[in-house]
Amino acid sequence: MAKNLQVTIDKDSGFCFGVVYAIDMAEEILDNEGTLYCLGDIVHNDEEVSRLKSKGLKIIEHADLVGLRDVKVLIRAHGEAPDTYKIALANNITLIDASCPVVLKLQNRIKTSYDAEERILIFGKHGHAEVVGLQGQTDNEALVFQSLDELDNVLLPDSFTLYSQTTKSVDQFYAIRDELINRGYDVKANDTICRQVSNRYEELGEFARSYDRIVFVSGKKSSNGRVLYEVCKSANPNSYFVSDSSELNDLVFETGETIGICGATSTPMWLMKEVKLHLEEL
Repeated sequence: MAKNLQVTIDKDSGFCFGVVYAIDMAEEILDNEGTLYCLGDIVHNDEEVSRLKSKGLKIIEHADLVGLRDVKVLIRAHGEAPDTYKIALANNITLIDASCPVVLKLQNRIKTSYDAEERILIFGKHGHAEVVGLQGQTDNEALVFQSLDELDNVLLPDSFTLYSQTTKSVDQFYAIRDELINRGYDVKANDTICRQVSNRYEELGEFARSYDRIVFVSGKKSSNGRVLYEVCKSANPNSYFVSDSSELNDLVFETGETIGICGATSTPMWLMKEVKLHLEEL
């Protein structure tokens, strides 16, 4: 018996402008030349990466860059450390720089702080591509931490400058700043969180509360996806996390329910539409 689900896609979900910019640049080159290298996954979504690979995108790691010469390599929205640019120059590699403007601005601010001999802490995910690029601005001297617990047994300087990965929670950042000040440190805090991401929290909570169930579509590698899914889950306990439409078959939906579909800033709209179609056919 048909479920007759009433399915709506969140109009504000989908790629942020930084990801749109990177993918548009990649597609233009692929359409004209058929091949383009990309340093790491262009976006944290396996389905979108597969689509672009089918058009000729070749994903490489940093270790591969040293062995390449005379080719074009895309720098994705996450940005890169200075060493990447040095290798490219030495190997006659043409860099197609699609670094997000928000990330580039943050890199420049961290570099300025480092050149001014400030001690730097970065609230961010260990090993995340953006964070690796940020650390690179400090010759890898900046201290990266994911939670305050990590700082409990670390001897910190009396005074330091605090930055954040652009996709972190604004509330978390300010809670960390306040706690470090309460602990007696002189903290110069720089709120460098992307507002296109942070503004989604309130909007997404309102969206999630408006439906019987929520299907959140995101790649499993996406840090932003995990954060935004938790926003949905808090607002609506009947929230599901899926990476593609095949995962819907194991989930429970009742006849006639209203279903809201939303996603991360790395989730393509075509994938959410595919999930919507699948739900409507149940």
